[in-house]
Amino acid sequence: MHEMSIVADLFTIIEEQAQQTGAKKVTKVKVLIGELSGVVPELFRSAFHSYKKGTIADKAKLEIKVTRIKFKCHNCGKEIKSKDISSPDFSYACPFCGSKEVELTSGREIYLEKLEIETS
Repeated sequence: MHEMSIVADLFTIIEEQAQQTGAKKVTKVKVLIGELSGVVPELFRSAFHSYKKGTIADKAKLEIKVTRIKFKCHNCGKEIKSKDISSPDFSYACPFCGSKEVELTSGREIYLEKLEIETS
């Protein structure tokens, strides 16, 4: 389960940010996870709750936002959202103009979006 190693890296960032801001505790952690990131949100949540014990984020709430797959067509300029590609015959071609000149713009990311902290 690679979610545990990702959570370990996340806690490195959380602890660095907490130290830099003089935080006494972290109360909320918001993470964005892309649909194509290879991270399973439920496993990530489980790993987070196991890892946080005894840390500055021991009582922190975890909020996960799953980012949808999006492409941009270089030919017609349209944004292609996951609802447009949910068809079983989608072949990474623009459903609007048929071009295969599409670029993935969202869906592979995983990052810390927000930390809520208490300083006193």
